[in-house]
Amino acid sequence: MLRISILDQSIIPKGSTASEAIANTIRLAKLAETSGYHRFWVSEHHNATMIAGSAPELLMVRLASETQKIRIGSGGIMLPNHSALKLAENFRLLETMYPGRIDLGIGRAPGGDRISASLLNPSNQFTEESYLQQLEYLQAFFHDEASSQYGPLYAVPITPTVPTPWILSSSGGSASIAGRFGMGLAVARFINGFAGAEIVETYRKAFVPSREMSSPQVLLAISVLCADTEEKAGQLRKLADYTLLQFEKGNFREMKRYEDIKDYVFTDAELERIQYNRGRIVSGTAGQVRAELVSLAAEMGVEEIMVASMTHSQEDRFRSFELIAQTMIND
Repeated sequence: MLRISILDQSIIPKGSTASEAIANTIRLAKLAETSGYHRFWVSEHHNATMIAGSAPELLMVRLASETQKIRIGSGGIMLPNHSALKLAENFRLLETMYPGRIDLGIGRAPGGDRISASLLNPSNQFTEESYLQQLEYLQAFFHDEASSQYGPLYAVPITPTVPTPWILSSSGGSASIAGRFGMGLAVARFINGFAGAEIVETYRKAFVPSREMSSPQVLLAISVLCADTEEKAGQLRKLADYTLLQFEKGNFREMKRYEDIKDYVFTDAELERIQYNRGRIVSGTAGQVRAELVSLAAEMGVEEIMVASMTHSQEDRFRSFELIAQTMIND
């Protein structure tokens, strides 16, 4: 059975506040659990005032405390922004408080601009070699195998279990890395609409069983907008298309309402970009969304779909997740 999960970015819609955005993320995590979603991940973004989610490791504490069974994770922690030791300590503490429920999703993008990334971690070298070294350090810390010339180095608290590790990949470059380290692979189709089955195939061929994962695990993350009518779904899709165009222009400051852009006429150049981005979003009524997601999962060869949804109206957003649960989980 296809598992369905949620990725939430704690978007601050126009006219709202960061506190309200976080409150809505907490509310959504509770809905996800009662609706049967498998896991709930939160993201890391910086220098983007329309996104409240800058520290997933902190938000995860609250989300796990507000729920009972659903897996809580990062989607992801941008590893180059962090010390491997401190990251291991943060997630070991999470695992101590909520054993068997914590996912550590890791990415190597900055989660923002290059300047903010260099300020978050002044030693950031922005190289693949550095990223691989940090992954090796993480494994050593999680299994109490790190040491220096002065003796052992422990990431405390020491725990009998570790968070389930995942690597995020949008272009496919990290697929073989995830396989080599025996981690799960999260394919970020909501970032790259051309991410295809070859990424999953590369991962499966490279996979080496690890202490955390005996066989490959893959999920596909994609934006989904589900509505009761085709007309409403079309409105949500237009706003999503408009928002993606703003992101491409570097505008991460404000999430507009549909009413603000309903009369906006896309230029020919913008329509080309919308067509280019079409693979990043699935939209429609419940039946249409179900058919497309099932087909996409089969095409990609994945066992799990992770749904992201960015729109201004919280009523529309929560209704979308409710409809997805009804048609994909509880049907």
